[in-house]
Amino acid sequence: MPLLGPTDPLPHRPRRILVAGTSGSGKTTLATRVGDELHVPHVEIDALFHGSGWTRRPSFEADVHRFSAEPAWVTEWQYGLVRAHLAERADLLVWLDLPRARVMRQVVRRTLVRRLRRERLWNGNVEPPLRTFLIDPEHIVRWAWNTHAKTAARVTELLHQRPELTVVRIRSRAQATRWLNGPLRRTVGEHFRDCS
Repeated sequence: MPLLGPTDPLPHRPRRILVAGTSGSGKTTLATRVGDELHVPHVEIDALFHGSGWTRRPSFEADVHRFSAEPAWVTEWQYGLVRAHLAERADLLVWLDLPRARVMRQVVRRTLVRRLRRERLWNGNVEPPLRTFLIDPEHIVRWAWNTHAKTAARVTELLHQRPELTVVRIRSRAQATRWLNGPLRRTVGEHFRDCS
């Protein structure tokens, strides 16, 4: 199947959706909106992964296998431990392919706001002190910069492995909104017409 754009019709109503993109691209925000639009549960994968002290929860893989066995869900496509499994189960992948400059603005702003507000994230974690940007090679801002190009390679590889998978490429917030309000919403309307 060819790569679809934000105005291309979807071939079916999706039930198991992955949202791909680098850190800070807006995956969780879009996944939440997709879940709301389709009336399917959004499982925030970061909440399953991060235990206290930013450690990986021992039950992470089992938790992912449990929810992904369900007939309908939406989640973010990340974490190498489960990425292939989720890709096998998905019937739609939405690729947030935003420019690096846009992603960096978003991730820096989000990180600053979370740190300054001491916002509690998954399992009581908070963003580390801002100075860690200089010393931690896996600081989220540095991670977003260094991994920006990796999503494109992963999506390309997935398209070779699963050419039948529907993949939608989104390049801006405006395109995301256009896709949500257009092609995605139309699949919901078509579903209700089919059931009547």
